[in-house]
Amino acid sequence: MAGNDLGSLLGGLLGGGQGGSGGAAGAGGGGGGNILGSLMGALLGGGGAGGGRAGGADNPLGGLLDMLGKAGLADQARSWIGTGDNQPVSGEQVARALPDDALREVAQQAGVSPEEAADQIAQQLPQVVDQLTPNGQVPSGSLEDIIRQQNL
Repeated sequence: MAGNDLGSLLGGLLGGGQGGSGGAAGAGGGGGGNILGSLMGALLGGGGAGGGRAGGADNPLGGLLDMLGKAGLADQARSWIGTGDNQPVSGEQVARALPDDALREVAQQAGVSPEEAADQIAQQLPQVVDQLTPNGQVPSGSLEDIIRQQNL
């Protein structure tokens, strides 16, 4: 679904460029992009019961940032959107913020444990959000359109 396309786009954004390597691509740029793409796809597709759906119709980025904020990571998320230094998050923090079923789905697609998936998301998410929000604001529109409009 959208996760594969997003994985390729995010993999390119992260400098991975090896979009279709699949499997347990691990912590490399392409693997991280595929995991983030799968996460965005899972959240976009409803990734969980009730509160699992993130964001608007096509852009789960805002909803993902809301989830992080509600999990006590608002300062970190704001630092990624802003123009200053990006504050880090841990895999454990990411795992607490995301719906369990979305994280399990992403991990299964990547061929890693949920803990490994959360760690990879924690490593890559600050950089990706920073690059997707160059003006210090969360843009509107679909995630694919945002990436393409910013020539990332």
